[in-house]
Amino acid sequence: MIEFYTAQTPNGRKVALMLEELAIPYNQHNIDLGKQEQKSADFIARNPNGKIPVIVDTDGSYEHKTTVFESGAILYYLAEKHQAFFGHSLEEKAHVMQWLMFQMSAIGPIFGNYHYGKHTLKPENPGFIERFEKEALRLLGVMEIQLEKNHYLAGETYTIADIATYPWLINFIKSKPEWFESKPSVLRWAQTVGARPAVKKVIP
Repeated sequence: MIEFYTAQTPNGRKVALMLEELAIPYNQHNIDLGKQEQKSADFIARNPNGKIPVIVDTDGSYEHKTTVFESGAILYYLAEKHQAFFGHSLEEKAHVMQWLMFQMSAIGPIFGNYHYGKHTLKPENPGFIERFEKEALRLLGVMEIQLEKNHYLAGETYTIADIATYPWLINFIKSKPEWFESKPSVLRWAQTVGARPAVKKVIP
């Protein structure tokens, strides 16, 4: 059984998508970020960094519980354990991992900082917003080139790279449609991923 500690953020939704795609049993524990529950001693014992998501696999290796934090590491763990959404050869896995890392190192931080600058940072800093908007648009251009040639980010197969990226982009597709006017391949990809039953369940 998977004990899943999460909140309604893109990183939390990544793992929720993976669990639903795998169709494995799990218990979801909602963490109230506003009340700083992720900083409690109980939570810190699971993730020293005090952030969601975290999973505890009660059926881990050698009959021990396995705790995993950081959303990318969780996706990797579940993909390896269940041999799903990750490819089979070392070359295939490396290709998936590079696009997973693209989300972790680029899409997440850049889009997250843009959202922070636009909706949270006070007083508003136009230069900060402009910087991250410019880089967000560049990253969408990288995705567009990749998706012009491939159905999914890592090739012709749906993988953890897509599972990681979709929750970060879907709200921007809705709130910033002008960013995607010249990105038909990204929109086609998002529509394809969004039509999956597991995705519809997690992100209606």
